[in-house]
Amino acid sequence: MKSKVLFLVVIISLMSFVSNAQRGVRIGYIDTEYILQNVPEYQEASSQLDKKIQQWKTEIEKRLTVIDSKKKQLNSESVLLTKELYEERLEDISFEEAEILDYQQKRFGPNGDLMVQKQQLIQPIQDQIFAAVQEIASGKKYDFIFDKSADVVMLFSAQRFDISELVIRSITRSSKRTQAKSRAERKKAEKENVVPIVNKELDERQKAIDDKKTAREAQIAERQAAQIKRRDSLKAAAAEKRQKVLDDRAKAKAKRDSTNTKTKSPAEKNTKKTDSTKAKSATGTKTPQQIAEEKKQQKIKDREARKKALEERKKKILDARKKAKEEREANAKAKDSVPNDN
Repeated sequence: MKSKVLFLVVIISLMSFVSNAQRGVRIGYIDTEYILQNVPEYQEASSQLDKKIQQWKTEIEKRLTVIDSKKKQLNSESVLLTKELYEERLEDISFEEAEILDYQQKRFGPNGDLMVQKQQLIQPIQDQIFAAVQEIASGKKYDFIFDKSADVVMLFSAQRFDISELVIRSITRSSKRTQAKSRAERKKAEKENVVPIVNKELDERQKAIDDKKTAREAQIAERQAAQIKRRDSLKAAAAEKRQKVLDDRAKAKAKRDSTNTKTKSPAEKNTKKTDSTKAKSATGTKTPQQIAEEKKQQKIKDREARKKALEERKKKILDARKKAKEEREANAKAKDSVPNDN
């Protein structure tokens, strides 16, 4: 009897050992991209981020269009401007263009707002996926779980090993539990096997993210303050330079006026003063384009007057030649008509 019992125990032990050996290694995989596409919170936040990105792009394009128009206007007016004024306006345009490039780098750079907000958007979902995978692997006795959308190359993956739907259902149960309003809904959600979202490791990770964000915001504020200080200094230098040019012009003009006043008679002074007053009242507050057009029309009138004077001079010369020819012919006829004395 005892031998039979011992034999049965040995048989049962062997059977359990064989079953464990036959089970082998359990492997599963998930598709993070598929999971993100089926999480409503992520899709809504992603849509809002896309709208914000479009607003940033539109703002940058508008500011660049304004800069291009200013460059074209400066090129068209370069003939009417002095070298100092041209360089001054070109410097202002270059400064505004540099500001736009800094703004573009701030929004779309490697450490810009776009990358930061994408990380903030995807981080909570990644934490939920990680927690759900941990729970499923523990409950289903998986040995390895891979991510299909990561750098791991999966040459073949059978559909029966895909646990993405299990992860989505786990995240959905967690969301229902959070959004439960009535007591019955909360009680029903508590009975479900919900994935834990917050733990000590995640709290530490969130704290590190917040610290990085604070440091980054401090760096951005410091950089913005430096840019504003630099821009103010450049504007002050440009204003000082412009005022110096205007003062030099005023001094040179006053010197010329004083010289002309000493050398001219009182009648000429009165005439010049009247002409300058008329010219000033005629120009008024005309734009550089209008002044250039008037100069162009004046040149055309002067050219036509010179052409007319040349034609009149040519006509006088031809008339004089014709008259001289007629006189020569008349003299010749008169000589021929005189009778010979012989």
